[in-house]
Order: sequence, then C-alpha cells, then structure tokens
Amino acid sequence: MTDERHGPHPVDVHVGARIRERRKQLGLSQQSLADSLGLTFQQVQKYERGTNRVSSSKLWDVARTLQASVSYFFEHLTGGGGEARGAAEDGAEYRHDFIMTAEGSELAKAFPRISNRKVRRQVLELVRTLADESEQRPA
Repeated sequence: MTDERHGPHPVDVHVGARIRERRKQLGLSQQSLADSLGLTFQQVQKYERGTNRVSSSKLWDVARTLQASVSYFFEHLTGGGGEARGAAEDGAEYRHDFIMTAEGSELAKAFPRISNRKVRRQVLELVRTLADESEQRPA
C-alpha cells in the first residue's frame, strides 16, 4: 500500500523490483505473467512498482510462476527495521537499479557475448574513463 505522504513502502518497492528482474530474466512480458496469475497487466505493473502490495498467497503464486523461491524476492533486505537497504558501500543497490533499466539490461546481455578477454577489458576501461569524465563535468 502507498502512503500519501511517503509513497510505497521500501519493502514493497524491493519485492516489486525483484519480480520485474526475475520476469525479465525469464523473458516474460508483463501480460504473460499477468495471464499466468489471473491478473491484468496493470496489476503486474503496480506490483513491480511497489504501488500495490503483493499478498503472501499471490507472492507464492508469483514465485511458482517465475520458478523462484519466495525468499528470492526478499534478498538484499536488511534485518533491521524492515526497510530496503540504502546504497551499499560497494554500490550493490545502485548496480541493481542500473541493471533494471533498459540500457543496463541490454549491456548485461551484450557484454558476456564479447568472447575476447582483451576486448572486454578495453570496453571496461572505456566505460570507466567515460564515467570518471562524467563525474567531473557539471550536469
């Protein structure tokens, strides 16, 4: 559920992002997932954004449909106050958010197809250089 003042609960956002991530890993559309679950694709969209909370029974169905354990959807949450962890020192949350974008997903699919290790290193160095230059330039 959303709170008018604060937006969706961080755990709901996290679970939704994990649903989206797993759905994309399996190459399923929102419509095909919705059809499998007896939902509308709009409901799947709301789950994936965290604007609608997924009930425990529906999460069980989602996990079965997406061939994942229920615990998969809660991975990377802190044990403390139940909120999704902030940006980790190693940038794990930032990387996760990036992979969830269209560019990140495409890059993650294409990069491993570069079979030449030297070329992969060159691409990595190019990206590092561009990132460093981007950080130094004002937006």
